Amino acid sequence: MFVCKLNPMRFTTIAKHQRLLSREPSILSSIALARFKSSNPFNTGILFVPQQEAWIVERMGKFNRILEPGLNFLIPFLDRVGYVQSLKELAIDIPKQSAVTLDNVTLNIDGVLYLRVNDPYLASYGVEDPEFAITQLAQTTMRSELGKISLDKVFRERENLNFAIVESLNKASASWGLICFRYEIRDIKLPNRVQEAMQMQVEAERKKRAAILDSEGIREAHINVAEGKRQSTILASEADQQEQINRAQGEANALLAVAEAKAKGIQLIADALKQTDGYNAASLKVAESYVEAFGKLAKSTNTVIIPSNTSDVSSMVTQALSIYKTLTSKSKQSRKLSEEDK
Repeated sequence: MFVCKLNPMRFTTIAKHQRLLSREPSILSSIALARFKSSNPFNTGILFVPQQEAWIVERMGKFNRILEPGLNFLIPFLDRVGYVQSLKELAIDIPKQSAVTLDNVTLNIDGVLYLRVNDPYLASYGVEDPEFAITQLAQTTMRSELGKISLDKVFRERENLNFAIVESLNKASASWGLICFRYEIRDIKLPNRVQEAMQMQVEAERKKRAAILDSEGIREAHINVAEGKRQSTILASEADQQEQINRAQGEANALLAVAEAKAKGIQLIADALKQTDGYNAASLKVAESYVEAFGKLAKSTNTVIIPSNTSDVSSMVTQALSIYKTLTSKSKQSRKLSEEDK
């Protein structure tokens, strides 16, 4: 005979609710959201187990086996389904509770725990109410972990706090056949005064950062201006130095060109004197220069020195040529002495 399995809701007794409320008043808000499992099905001999469920079969009050999903056969009156465990991942709401941090700040904090039944046998016989047990353990573990850190680290190390809670829960719930995957802190509520103090601290920190950034901007601006003036001064001095070098090189080249021109002129005169009638040409040049210089004396000053024999031009030329001969003979003697020394 085939009988369809009904799926009525199994409600927790009022006495059990009262016992839970006496232990932890904070779970009052979670009772309305509590999940209720299916009631144990009646043994009709042929049972169909849904996917992701484990049915614990007891024979004459003793554990017999765990039914797999699909078609299963039981002995009527001797076998009965003692427990039905869901193998799906469950999300359990952890009620809000108060906890004290390392720096003696009271927080109101709640969270969500994600777990799954790993061993249906231990979940059925290892603990009376697995969800209630894991909820209480999560609350106590949360209080313990929050008491190890300060208020500032609660927000910065939220992920590490969640990991520490999950690790502690897995160590304790291994004997209950449960495995915890993750724990997430949902809401953290601070006292009003502490929240105001933290807000003032945040504003002060932002003002501090703004002042630092402003001062750094002014410093960078002054540095840039000073660096610009320095580079400008260096470039101006380098330009002045280069200008002086160019001017000195130009003057040196000009002096060198004038000296070379004079040397070439003197060399040409010397070559001309060596030729025939060179002496006569030199005498004529000296006479012309003498007459020209004598003619300019009256133009340069009011006082004029006139030689006694101004009409005797030939004597003046003869005197100039004698001076020239004397200088020429001295030059030849000095050149001869230098050649002998070599």
